Amino acid sequence: MALFRIFTDIHKVPAPDWQALVGSRYPFLSHAFLAALQDNGCIGGNSGWQPLYLLSQEGDLALPCFVKQHSYGEYVFDWSWADAYERHGLAYYPKLLCAAPFTPSYGPRLLSGEQPPSAEQIHQATQALSELCQQQQWSGWHLNFIRPELNALMAAETCHVRLGCQFHWHNAGYQDFDDFLQRFNSRKRKNVRKERQQVHTQVELERLRGEAIRPEDITRFFRCYQLTYLKRHSSGYLNEAFFQQLRQTLGEQLLLVKASKGGEGIAYALYLFDDDTLYGRYWGSLEEVSGLHFEACYYQGIEFCIEQKLQRFDPGTQGEHKISRGFEPTLTYSAHWLRQPEFHAAVGDFCQEEAEHVRRYQDDAATLLPFRREP
Repeated sequence: MALFRIFTDIHKVPAPDWQALVGSRYPFLSHAFLAALQDNGCIGGNSGWQPLYLLSQEGDLALPCFVKQHSYGEYVFDWSWADAYERHGLAYYPKLLCAAPFTPSYGPRLLSGEQPPSAEQIHQATQALSELCQQQQWSGWHLNFIRPELNALMAAETCHVRLGCQFHWHNAGYQDFDDFLQRFNSRKRKNVRKERQQVHTQVELERLRGEAIRPEDITRFFRCYQLTYLKRHSSGYLNEAFFQQLRQTLGEQLLLVKASKGGEGIAYALYLFDDDTLYGRYWGSLEEVSGLHFEACYYQGIEFCIEQKLQRFDPGTQGEHKISRGFEPTLTYSAHWLRQPEFHAAVGDFCQEEAEHVRRYQDDAATLLPFRREP
């Protein structure tokens, strides 16, 4: 670990230096996003997310890490691994996680600026993570939602690569939403138009960005967001103060879709975006309106991508209902290393067997896409 300095406070790392290593406008590891999480108690304290930001002595590589006391908010599910440890009288927690907190969206993880990390940098990073786990007696490390292009390089290390499947929308140079719908077969195209028309006869929708998003909009959104969790007998990971700070410090990368009745907001979808991708993240509603979730969380996002010429729309994890709306099954990747050799080997077998099922699922899901079959 002599090659890395460790910081537990993102404010101790100069924002320009950190952003230079992020190398893009990817929002979920930006200095502003991490600071908003820390400043408002979403990470640190008793959250079970203890930050450890690793920066190389040369200043050319950074790792956003967290010591985890649980597996909540990760979206790469390893509860069965923790159960297996417990059955054998071993402690799975703490573990070391390199990820974007509460975010199931792939992006930069080994931060090295505009260029992707080299094989040498990846080896340096994985060695440092393994050494830290050995020193602290943590069960192992996990790199969640790495960029697809790092898959082969990570597989060359001593870790195991695990596959997942999400549903993403891709922009084929569409001129507008109707142009996108021309790819659909006639029946499914008709279904989408009918679904949208029913929503627009019941509510008014608008897309707010940047300074147009007011503090009271965030307050109203948060009420909806919390109510959605309460219906599931749980609570959100994030608080209103976090969202208010995000509005102030990262507002130019926020999109808020507002659905209103009689001028009163009844449902909201909050997105983040960068130069090429829209990320659908947070949703809430005060009342049920048929089709409104699909309109606010998917169709409005697609329209925004087409208008802004964004290339991809990542609407979050799970949700097979996205397939019929033109979201394609897309593989995701994470990397894992466990300190106990026997468990490391067992996890390797698990990942290999699981990958076969995931690939078959991706192939099967692709057959359900609404697009016309080309001659």
